[in-house]
Amino acid sequence: MKRLIDKLRHDHSLTGEEYASLLSCQDTDTLLYLQQQAREVALAYFGNAIFIRGLIEVSNRCRNNCYYCGIRKGNTAVTRYALSRKSILECCREGYALGFRTFVMQGGEDPALTDEWIEATVAAIRNEYPDCAITLSLGEKSREAYGRFFRAGANRYLLRHETHNEQHYRKLHPGDMSLKHRLQCLQALKEIGYQTGTGIMVGSPGQTLTHLVEDLLFIEQFRPQMIGIGPFIPHHDTPFGTEPAGSAEMTLKLLSLFRLMHPSALIPSTTALATLSPDGREKGILAGANVVMPNLSPREQREKYALYDNKAAFGAEAAEGLRNLAQQLETIGYQISTERGDYH
Repeated sequence: MKRLIDKLRHDHSLTGEEYASLLSCQDTDTLLYLQQQAREVALAYFGNAIFIRGLIEVSNRCRNNCYYCGIRKGNTAVTRYALSRKSILECCREGYALGFRTFVMQGGEDPALTDEWIEATVAAIRNEYPDCAITLSLGEKSREAYGRFFRAGANRYLLRHETHNEQHYRKLHPGDMSLKHRLQCLQALKEIGYQTGTGIMVGSPGQTLTHLVEDLLFIEQFRPQMIGIGPFIPHHDTPFGTEPAGSAEMTLKLLSLFRLMHPSALIPSTTALATLSPDGREKGILAGANVVMPNLSPREQREKYALYDNKAAFGAEAAEGLRNLAQQLETIGYQISTERGDYH
């Protein structure tokens, strides 16, 4: 197995069968070796710097009804909200003062957030913070809209494909959504010039080892600049509310594989990982992650952006907990970087 890990570190690719072997491996020494190799690659490319992104959850309204998501259109128990442009800019001001140089606007596919509104909001952030990066994670839009956001000043776009297997995609999403369209969106983002991110949920209902291999092979070929990966965590008000959560161990295994596959990728240690395991964020970094995304959203709105149950949004997961986060990273030998942290 160690031979396969060395091969991936050297060649940045394996066959599907080789990926399957590593994913199914349970040997503790091999898994420690995998994480060690991924950590060494991340240190070689980024040193011990961990980039911070200020997460602004702009709206929990969504036109989609994805079966796993707590803010799905069909969930009538959610108290809905949408931030005003003024509130978003206030979040940016608070974040900038704390040292953030990347702002991430994330939200459901809210029909009220028109392309014109998003474009104008991006332009307002760009005008006030010319030295900062702007990341969008606002779902599927038209190619024209993506182009407008890019010209207004957005630099990065995160659109997780969640699964590359057509049948599995249909198990997770209603019939009016399509994997083909999502992949077209990803291709358009890359062609426009965004630093483009995709990624998966680990352990989502119906997911198999074969599906994960398909995801690995897709991400190997697509070469995203950002890779977002986190465990599935159920939300009680969804069709998957009683399903078991995904495995933190498998999530860390995949994170390390992605780091060896794409050494210079920007890979966050996600909030979902920190929600599933108290030291999940640190484990993610030790497995090869180099980004964390503390929450900059207004405190009174954070609990309403509940994609899954018990989401961590306070303490070291929050912008105001940056000192706490810095101390936690220091204990494992890392430090916060206030650089933009662009892909090179």
